[in-house]
Amino acid sequence: MFYSLILLLIGLDQISKFAIQKYLLLNQSITIIPGILSLTYICNPGAAFGLFPHQTVFLIIFTLCLFVLAFFFRIKISESPLLFRLGLSLSIGGAAGNLIDRIRMGSVIDFLDLEFWPLKNFPIFNLADSAIVVGVIIIFIYLYLIEN
Repeated sequence: MFYSLILLLIGLDQISKFAIQKYLLLNQSITIIPGILSLTYICNPGAAFGLFPHQTVFLIIFTLCLFVLAFFFRIKISESPLLFRLGLSLSIGGAAGNLIDRIRMGSVIDFLDLEFWPLKNFPIFNLADSAIVVGVIIIFIYLYLIEN
């Protein structure tokens, strides 16, 4: 399941970004659900939600280090509870999707633009960013549960 989910996330992320590049011009926006969601094609030179702008080399090296750690601990990870593996799979799949963009283009394609309060000015993001955030939240929930 660990590797299948990672590959599925990478595929969905890259397909969605390919479609955005094909059908929208850079900085173009189309409304999907008025007042709630638009698709806005931007290139983000930083990490998730615009953090660490123009730190592409650092972000590539950091992501590759995380992959190396996951590889070295793969046996321990495979013995971990499902909740932890799920969170890690989401995070690694999202990180890999964004890594592909960084290597290929030097920036990450973002396109999900929330327009409702309180998220009206929320940074534009992508499926990979969402997977990373949800994965980290799941890992924190797992860590909280084992501590209590």
